This record gives sequence, C-alpha cells and structure tokens, in this order.
Amino acid sequence: MMTLEQLAIFVAVAEREHLTKAADAIGLTPSAVSSAIKNLEGFYGVALFHRVGRRIELSETGRLFLNEAKATLARARAAELILAELGGLQRGELNVYASQTIASYWLPPFLMQFHDQYPGIAINLTIGNTKTVADAVRGAAADIGFIEGEVDEPALAMREVAEDALVVVVGPKHPWADGRPLSAQDLTTQSSWVLREAGSGTRSEFENAVHQSGIDPQKLKIALTLPANEAVITAVETGISATAVSSFAVSSLIAQGRLFRAAFHDAAPQGTPPDAKFAGFGKALPFHKRIIEFFQIKIANTQCTIRTGPLSLCPYEHGP
Repeated sequence: MMTLEQLAIFVAVAEREHLTKAADAIGLTPSAVSSAIKNLEGFYGVALFHRVGRRIELSETGRLFLNEAKATLARARAAELILAELGGLQRGELNVYASQTIASYWLPPFLMQFHDQYPGIAINLTIGNTKTVADAVRGAAADIGFIEGEVDEPALAMREVAEDALVVVVGPKHPWADGRPLSAQDLTTQSSWVLREAGSGTRSEFENAVHQSGIDPQKLKIALTLPANEAVITAVETGISATAVSSFAVSSLIAQGRLFRAAFHDAAPQGTPPDAKFAGFGKALPFHKRIIEFFQIKIANTQCTIRTGPLSLCPYEHGP
C-alpha cells in the first residue's frame, strides 16, 4: 500500500535525481530513502528511476507519475490545512516562501508575531526570488508566498500587504555620489549597472520603472548580474557601478555614508510609482486568506509610517 510519506520521498528524489541530496532535504538517511523507493517500485512492479553508475535519473514511468504524485500531496496538504483552520490553528505546519528582500528585511518580525499567536503551527521559511516563490505556491510546495511587484497568476489569490521604495544607489567612488542632478537619460550613458538576476522582483520593478521613464531597459550597461542583494550591494559599494534595490536593504548603509542615493529628479526610477509593492498570496482556501489577513492586520497596527526615499517601512526603521 502506497503511503504519503513514500510519495513525498519519491518527489524529493525525482526533483533532485540524487538520493543523498533528497535525504538531506527531507531529514532522512540515504538508506531510508533508498529503501522507500525500492519498496514502492517492488510493490507495483515498476521502475521509477534508472540507475546509471552512481547516478539515478527518472524513467519515463517516473516522469509520468511525478505530476500525479505532486497533485496527490497537494490535495493531502489542502485537507490538512482545512483541518488546521477548523481547529482554530492550534497545530499544523505553515510553509512560507518569500523573495530575498522580504525574507531578509521585512518578514521575520511578523513571522515571530504569528508564532506567538499560534505557537502550535510550525513555520518553515524558504527564500527564493519572485518567480520561484510564485512557482512554489502554484505547485503547492508553499502554502503562502511573499513577493515584490506583481506576477500574472490567475490561479492564485493575491493581496497587497505593504509598500517599499526602490532606490538607485552608488558607492563612494562613483561620480553620482556627489549628489549631482541626474535625468533619466543618464541611466544609459553615465554608468554601468550591477543588478539582480532575471526573475527577481527587484530587477523587474527597476526595469518597469526605467521603461516608464521613457528609456529602453535593454540599453542599460549591465556589468554584473548577481543572485543576492548582499552580493549586489557589496559589488556597488566597492566599485563604480550603480544598482537599484529596496530601501530596506540599503537605508542603514546610506545613513553610514557607505552608499549614496543617486539624485534623479525627472521621472526618476525610484520604483514603480509610487512604490514597490509587497504581495502575499496563496491558493484561495480559508486557511490562506486567514494567514494573509493576519499580516495585513499586524501591519496596520504597527506604529510607523511608510516613507519613500532611503528610509523604510517599519518594523525596520533606519536613520532619522
């Protein structure tokens, strides 16, 4: 008889095509994972994987079975969430995915408040970019996701939960550090750029803002593309390129004089007007709606203001 645990193990191995990595991801030993796969194959008389030396790869049968296995786990997860909702969120598990900026600078205090209110709910946070977060929610790996900007996902329920400003910053060696007035045309003629990867909400928001300023984003001189805010900021701080990032990520560095905000004045790319949005979304189940409403209420009750420019939304207030 097939169990949900066997299905979860199969999906973990299928997604990685590696027993040890799958075992690490789900907290089991490689021998337990291998045994579960062998039992599943033996009981039904199928080969879900091909063994090629020390490697494994999905068989055609395994590929066909993978989507159904994921769908079955998603249905089981939905049933669990409904029971958690009916039980007043007394126990259960919440799988949260968030883009880097949100996970690093905005979300943690609210997760702690959620834990304080619902201590029986175990919280698992996974960090990605806007695209991977949306994919995780759509594929049921995440119960709820938090992203910057917008995604076109009709199957998901989405609500705006907060706002932030996108700012253009440079290091002390960059000519723009002197505060000279800049126009939108200077984006493509006076500086190279260090930007986040494609699929990042920060990247897409910046490119949208550039486009709205009348400039083709394809004309930006991109020196480096990096997969993390910290890497982008470090590269800019020590070099002569500019970047566009969330004010959450750089407000303290601006206050310390380690980064400088570029002084754009006409149709400046300081975020999609007026601000970059943080959206929370999930499948349209009562559980997901209740979680999103929790964050909206907590944010509304937070004693702080939303400010554009180099200062950020509470609970992380930086500078004067």
